[in-house]
Amino acid sequence: MAARGPRAELDSLLLQLLGDLEELEAKRAALNSRVEEGWLSLSKARYAMGAKSVGPLQYASRMEPQVRVCTSEAQDGPQKFWMVRAGTQTPEEVGPREAVLRRRKGLTRTPEPDPSPAPQDPLNWFGILVPHSLRQAQASFREGLQLAADMASLQIRIDWGRSQLQGLQEKLKQLEPGAP
Repeated sequence: MAARGPRAELDSLLLQLLGDLEELEAKRAALNSRVEEGWLSLSKARYAMGAKSVGPLQYASRMEPQVRVCTSEAQDGPQKFWMVRAGTQTPEEVGPREAVLRRRKGLTRTPEPDPSPAPQDPLNWFGILVPHSLRQAQASFREGLQLAADMASLQIRIDWGRSQLQGLQEKLKQLEPGAP
């Protein structure tokens, strides 16, 4: 296989960058749509349950996050973001869950406090039988969170691609005949 020239590499990078920009624009439109759907569904739930039944007074006194944003450690390429639901383990967290103390007469195991159980569904704050529109609002906002993480990864990939593109353009200028 022949080595690719700088111009072919530049073309490939430009195509990738344009594809990423198109994908970012589509994800932005989808995010706007999800957020709009979420607020509309939330207002329908307020209408169905009463304005005082869906509001800050029903929030739990101690809230637990439902999702976390994780990032990848990037050496050469762009950093990536993804969502992890609360209660699931990421590869870094997998391992022994017991603390072991050594004593002269043998091992004594002291159990570590259990990690907090999966957080309670926030819809339960508003009652047991909540309207479908409240569930739709929750689903729309969750999808929006995932889209936001995808958009952040794409934006970093676009910025990385731009820096790679600038480097290639400088290389091409140096290779051109008559360059200073």
